[in-house]
Amino acid sequence: MKVLLIALVVLIHGTNATLIIKGPTESILEGESVTLECLYTDSDLNVSQVHFEYLPPYQYSKTLWRKVWGSNLGRWYCYGGDDFYSEEEENSGRLHIPYPTRFSGVPFRCVSDNENATAPDNASEPLTFKVQYMRELSVSMEGYTSYLGVPQDLKVRLGDDVELKCSASSSEEPSYYWQKEGNDWILPSSTLTLKKVSTMDEGKYTCMAEHPSVKSLTKKRTISITLLPEDAAWYETTNGRLWLMTSAAAASLLVFILSVSVFLCRRAKRIRTSKGPIDDHSQKKPIYKSSAESLPSTCADKQPLV
Repeated sequence: MKVLLIALVVLIHGTNATLIIKGPTESILEGESVTLECLYTDSDLNVSQVHFEYLPPYQYSKTLWRKVWGSNLGRWYCYGGDDFYSEEEENSGRLHIPYPTRFSGVPFRCVSDNENATAPDNASEPLTFKVQYMRELSVSMEGYTSYLGVPQDLKVRLGDDVELKCSASSSEEPSYYWQKEGNDWILPSSTLTLKKVSTMDEGKYTCMAEHPSVKSLTKKRTISITLLPEDAAWYETTNGRLWLMTSAAAASLLVFILSVSVFLCRRAKRIRTSKGPIDDHSQKKPIYKSSAESLPSTCADKQPLV
């Protein structure tokens, strides 16, 4: 009776315990690692029968949780193309993610493997964390391909229009500012537009991107605008050089394709001509009536049939 009473107390004590997940409570910066931990509200219970699950952002259903497999020391493990890494021993109830950027905003939870536990009591409340980041700043120009990027020194003719736009991949939309060296004005925009540039517009322009939540995340890029005479040759400008490079690349590609085509055609023709006519030795030997290879005939001539 005493043993039964103790078991009943333990059962009641266990059902009152709640499974929780601990992790970052604030945003983290890119490059920092994340450690998640499964715990019970009752510290007397262990987490040997607990595993982690996460909800991939590309899931159409918000109920298809995926299990994070494995927890061995120093071993990578993967499920569904997503990588995790654990620095703790197996069944420790901890999950270490060294590269958490791709899992920013992804819900994680702890789930009990105990058969007596049923949903929703067998799982913790979801936990998400946010990773703040900002990539390098890029500057593009109207009429200039973004794949090549705007050069450090931009050469334009006097009287031309110049439009520069800076952008950066970031966890949140950055704030952009343009400033000219030697001037105290600041343009709060990602786009800098100069109409009919004059000698006063020549100089260095700096675009700065600032993260709205993390002030330490800032990027900047400086572009130098050099003016050419109004009658300068078109190929001296930055756009002119771009057209020259593009045309040269296109011409080289065309020459390469033509060369390969001519080579393949000549090779195919050489293969056809090298075979020659079919060599049938049976047609080179005369067939006589009395020979074993003769054909039935009613004529009695002894001349070769062929």
